[in-house]
Amino acid sequence: MIDELPTGPFDSLKTKSVGLALESMFTRSVQGTPDMIRQNEILTEVAALVDAGRIRTTLTEVLGPMSAETLREGHRRLESGSTIGKLALTSF
Repeated sequence: MIDELPTGPFDSLKTKSVGLALESMFTRSVQGTPDMIRQNEILTEVAALVDAGRIRTTLTEVLGPMSAETLREGHRRLESGSTIGKLALTSF
């Protein structure tokens, strides 16, 4: 970790052997890299694998539109420790 980082949430990690790597799936398009078409190729390949049934989502249930009630229900289920897969909320 670079020692000149501003103070913040990672201060306690400076004295430990910790590595932090961040990666954005949108780097190519945001930065306009010369190989930005590769993102399209990757997403197209993943879509084909999903359509062929070779990979599948971990989504278990869609709880409905985002609201205080559905957020509470989602938290309740996740905090129960018995949720399998992912829960999702739709738009507002």
